[in-house]
Amino acid sequence: MKKWLLLFVFALLVVAGCANKAEEEELAYLDVKMAVEEKLPANEEVELACFVTYGDEKVTDASEVKFEVWKHGDDNREKIEGKHAGDGKYVARYTFETKGTYTVVAHVTAKNMHNMPKVDIVVE
Repeated sequence: MKKWLLLFVFALLVVAGCANKAEEEELAYLDVKMAVEEKLPANEEVELACFVTYGDEKVTDASEVKFEVWKHGDDNREKIEGKHAGDGKYVARYTFETKGTYTVVAHVTAKNMHNMPKVDIVVE
């Protein structure tokens, strides 16, 4: 009887150890790094960009990438679709028509997660 109890406890420990390893592997998260210059020119087309990773993997199949842009003090917000440019980089082209301080937020959905990093930029 002791033999069966020990065997059962050993099997339980093995299964628990495997479950913990699987949980550790699933701890990856969606990371989005903005790649937008802090100072940009007015009335010139510029690149809004971000790099998307999930753990060590570069995300090439995000279900949504949009850049939301608005000028400080203005309620008018624009959303521009981002396109995959390779190696987990997503870009959109945009022209800031007036000088001032703007906020750019990347709305990224991938791997059943959503991330919204934000950066403030000065347009001169």
